[in-house]
Amino acid sequence: MTAADDPIELLARALAQTAGLIDGTGIELAGHSTPCRSWDVGDLISHLLFDLRQFTIRAEGGQPDWSQSFERVEEDWLHAFEAGAEQLVEAWRSAGDLTGAVELPGGGSAPARFPVDQQIVEFAVHAWDLAHATGQSADGLDHEVASAALAWARGALKPEYRGEESDHRAFGPEVSVPADAPAYDRLAAFFGRDPGAGGTTG
Repeated sequence: MTAADDPIELLARALAQTAGLIDGTGIELAGHSTPCRSWDVGDLISHLLFDLRQFTIRAEGGQPDWSQSFERVEEDWLHAFEAGAEQLVEAWRSAGDLTGAVELPGGGSAPARFPVDQQIVEFAVHAWDLAHATGQSADGLDHEVASAALAWARGALKPEYRGEESDHRAFGPEVSVPADAPAYDRLAAFFGRDPGAGGTTG
């Protein structure tokens, strides 16, 4: 089985690189702006910690309440992230077979691995956000994670999900970048960030 065939392994790698970026982020950078929405670095990391808790509920078979807003975390980012990441991976490892399909409440079906792939994308994109915001290089990030995230997103992110933050759209318009741009720049651009500037929404 290759890494691409094992979404939990890819998720673990996405989480590990995000932890590395958090480790390289000093608390003095908490107020720095990011390419992501109107969040600063402290908000972005707090959002990632919130994601871990919500995604773990999903992995355990529950339905997370996304109407909640995340609480800002001011300290001990790395320890909190690593503990949450371990719980998330363990929850997915215990979730059972992800090779088939699941029925959707409104009819139809989706791959059982769909939520894992969605979570990989979330952490891959926000890894680029955090690197960009804190002056850390994205060159050493896991390109297989980025390639898998981009391939999934091209099939899942519909045009109606894009728009302005003021219109409550999660993602901005795709930004044009060269076809041979680095993998994470292509991923970021697909999600509305401008690798040559400060980005937009997401």
